[in-house]
Amino acid sequence: MNEPTGGAGTLTHKSNPKPALLGVACGLGAALFWALGFVATRHGLRLGFTPADLLMHRFLWSGLAFLPVVFRAGFGNLCGIGWGRGLALMVLGGPVMSIISYTGFLFVPLGHGSVIQPSCATLGGLFLAAALLRERISFSRLAGAIVIVGGLVVIGLESIGHIGPSGVQGDLIFVLTGFMFAGFGTLLRYWRVSAFSAAAVINVLSLSLLPVYAASGGLARVAAIGLPENALQAVAQGILAGPAAMYLFAFSIQLLGVARAAVFPAIVPALTLLVGWLLLGEPPTALQAAGLVTVLSGFYLAQRQR
Repeated sequence: MNEPTGGAGTLTHKSNPKPALLGVACGLGAALFWALGFVATRHGLRLGFTPADLLMHRFLWSGLAFLPVVFRAGFGNLCGIGWGRGLALMVLGGPVMSIISYTGFLFVPLGHGSVIQPSCATLGGLFLAAALLRERISFSRLAGAIVIVGGLVVIGLESIGHIGPSGVQGDLIFVLTGFMFAGFGTLLRYWRVSAFSAAAVINVLSLSLLPVYAASGGLARVAAIGLPENALQAVAQGILAGPAAMYLFAFSIQLLGVARAAVFPAIVPALTLLVGWLLLGEPPTALQAAGLVTVLSGFYLAQRQR
């Protein structure tokens, strides 16, 4: 098979099942890491971490690790990506999107964010793949998108009936971040940015926010929570849900295309609810479970080849 380019470059594929299998494996791995990140976020907010604290763990450690890589590849043009494109990717798939997402968990339970955000990423990815990239969307994938919307409606009804206005606000936050991430994935494909370059540049650019965080007293706040919990967030946010998931997802886009890779975020809800139930003791409600089953049915339809 043809390997993806090391920077922003042309990508070609041969008719070979191995790249597709590798792309599916990468997409599933990214979904698992995102699920672990959702659970760690909910756990951290319960303990007293703020969204800004979690954002620091999400980008600081990986940013420091990627810093030498970016300087060697060329900081002046950001590894060949360019500053304009690099900043756009940082907003849609980096700290801006992340802190908005973390804030959503202050209003709604784990089950809402873990279903709505990935599902909207899937819907947005399918739409943008057709509108911007001119990728063909099969009838099965279109039907899957419609079913996913049905699942989101079920979850939205719970917000209106059981949580109130704050629940609706939290759900809308995850709708926004889901579509932001869809834009991120589409631009990766449209600009032909390699997975590694995207992860490196986004995390390094995010280091620019560290002085603002330190000036706000954030370092003293996280230090008071203790080393074990900070280490947990550093691994969950800074490694698994951060550069590892981003790299795997970007690589799956290169191998499968935006339309097919966009459905992987839709399996995050099942993994998140399962892990959250086991580790945090947050069982899904009946409406959440119904919405989850509906979303997963839509994922199955959207992932089919025809």
